[in-house]
Amino acid sequence: MFVLIASVSISQAQTRVYVKVRPTEVVTTRTTAPHTNYVWVGDEWTVRNGGYEHVAGHWVAPRAGYVWVPGHWATEKRGDYWIPGHWRRV
Repeated sequence: MFVLIASVSISQAQTRVYVKVRPTEVVTTRTTAPHTNYVWVGDEWTVRNGGYEHVAGHWVAPRAGYVWVPGHWATEKRGDYWIPGHWRRV
């Protein structure tokens, strides 16, 4: 699913694509973990062709000394934008 872009701004760490209307939520069913201690990376959004495209949740191998921080939507005057999930050192 793609959403019309309100504006694009470049920051030091990432490109922000602002939208006035967030994409329709897609729910991915969490399957059984393939191995003990695997980490569920929930649904994410990525920018492709000027809009947001859904990336289904999936299991990943754990990273020693890190925890997964889920992505989330943020709002500014220009509109909403997605902050991707990432690994954070503990």
